[in-house]
Amino acid sequence: MAYHIRTYGDPVLKSKAAEVADINGKIARLVDDMFETLFESDSGIALAAPQIGVQKQIFVWDVDDEQMAMINPQIVESSGEWVYDEGCLSIPGLYVEMLRPNNVLVRGFTVDGDEIEIEASELMGRMFQHEIDHLHGVLMFDRMTPEQRKEAMKEYRRVQEQPAAEAPKRRLRLQ
Repeated sequence: MAYHIRTYGDPVLKSKAAEVADINGKIARLVDDMFETLFESDSGIALAAPQIGVQKQIFVWDVDDEQMAMINPQIVESSGEWVYDEGCLSIPGLYVEMLRPNNVLVRGFTVDGDEIEIEASELMGRMFQHEIDHLHGVLMFDRMTPEQRKEAMKEYRRVQEQPAAEAPKRRLRLQ
């Protein structure tokens, strides 16, 4: 069952998600539903449970034919810097140039309950950071300076006012 993706302004996106205490069949079904929702979005590479209104520390991704879920993820190391246009299914139509660490080591659990560690950089590293931010109630707007946020919010409101068929994906370069 696909869920509705919550968008900016929904208070669930600003709340910290709870750790998953028991990885069971309900969690596995939720992960399946999250993948279905991600695939129906047609533009995302990852989805965190809070984006569908579920306050659990889970996210799924589909990058380079790798489909996986991570439960209770933590970034245990990060290094370097990388600037890249970042978008979000919960802030549709807006892509913002963001600076984040380039390399991350992430630790979490699979749907089978196995502990895993993944080293990632560039797009995968950014995806992990972005989705873990969602699990802590942090959005892209929260990672900006006040001036950048003001400019990005203005552009986001402008994009949202356009009919969906006409609304181009906007890339915003923040100084």
